[in-house]
Amino acid sequence: MPYTPIVATLGYVLSPDRRQVLMIHRNARPGDQHLGKYNGLGGKMERDEDAAACMRREIREEAGIECGAMRLRGTISWPGFGKQGEDWFGFVFVIDDFTGTALTSNPEGTLEWIDVDKIAQLPLWEGDRQFLPLVFDDDPRAFHGVMPYRDGAMQSWTYSRL
Repeated sequence: MPYTPIVATLGYVLSPDRRQVLMIHRNARPGDQHLGKYNGLGGKMERDEDAAACMRREIREEAGIECGAMRLRGTISWPGFGKQGEDWFGFVFVIDDFTGTALTSNPEGTLEWIDVDKIAQLPLWEGDRQFLPLVFDDDPRAFHGVMPYRDGAMQSWTYSRL
């Protein structure tokens, strides 16, 4: 059976001093699959976009800022992650430079600048705890991972770097 995931982007905007990252605290929509958790910014790719264009659009829509320099840190396949067990595939970026002033909230929740070294203390998806160290480490190679989910729970995590 062919793999036909929902394709998305996930981005982590760094502050100019690179000590903080802009995260969304998903606290605005009852019934949100992510309610109460902190996430990077991003969303579903549109059919006429490439991954970088999608990331720029999502950051503009969710945070009100314009991306400058970005780095693709990796890709993740999330089989079974969706609310109804849909498969997702994401391109994970770090945004090193931006213009404008970030919004303080959007329809999904509150936007907060979090110290990079304190991310692990936040309420996160268990899977995020596995890949976030790879997003922020000093290894220049991109990672490519698979993280299957079943009934809302991460089952495993494997990755390689190129």
